[in-house]
Amino acid sequence: MNAGPNVPGTVPLLQARGLNKRYGRVTALDHADFDLYQGEILAVIGDNGAGKSSLIRALSGALVPDAGEIKLAGKPVAFRSPLDAQAAGIETVYQTLALSPSLSIADNMFLGRELRRPGALGTFCRMLDRKAMQRIAREKLTELGLMTVQSINQRVETLSGGQRQGVAVARAAAFGSRVVIMDEPTAALGVKESRRVLDLILDVRARGVSVVLISHNMPHVFEIADRIHIHRLGRRLTVIDPKAYTMSDAVAFMTGARAPIDVAA
Repeated sequence: MNAGPNVPGTVPLLQARGLNKRYGRVTALDHADFDLYQGEILAVIGDNGAGKSSLIRALSGALVPDAGEIKLAGKPVAFRSPLDAQAAGIETVYQTLALSPSLSIADNMFLGRELRRPGALGTFCRMLDRKAMQRIAREKLTELGLMTVQSINQRVETLSGGQRQGVAVARAAAFGSRVVIMDEPTAALGVKESRRVLDLILDVRARGVSVVLISHNMPHVFEIADRIHIHRLGRRLTVIDPKAYTMSDAVAFMTGARAPIDVAA
């Protein structure tokens, strides 16, 4: 089974080894490993309770593992919060989107990292540079083909589900210089809107950003993923090539109905 790109000596962009996390008697991560390579879409699948969320939270800084090591571009990192991961170029699009419906698209794009006006007005009066934020937000949405919205200043609550997802993806792509993690990005969307989000994910990869896709939608996973990480009982069971296995194979592996020939160490 494919454990990474067929390039000798390739170092994973984002790597984890031996991650452990316990909540009392419950083991969420049990010596979990992870490898994400530059410019790939890696799908992470697993049954409910397999530990996918804990793994992704550890990689995005939302959870501090009890043991184990995480490396970014071959160098050890210790994320203590999502802000640490964001500073390292790792952005996460959560299933809840983490958008503020009453704020504009531009305001949501820069939520928590607003730009201040240059000079004394920004330094001492702390005035925001709204024109710059609106311009950058418009550019980022245009790059991803999302300028179907009426105005960059319209409130997010006026957008469709697919457009909201697009704003969240555009925000992550704008600031995620290395890795974008997407948690069930098409779970609440219709067929047409799901198609657009999948195209957005492909666009993000085309820009050289690595993507981690957590999804229960097997057709979507097999359509766009370069590799599939199968998580079971708190650890990585194996990694498969979607071109070499079927959706039925993947489901059998993640539910335990069938054991893979090669099991990840």
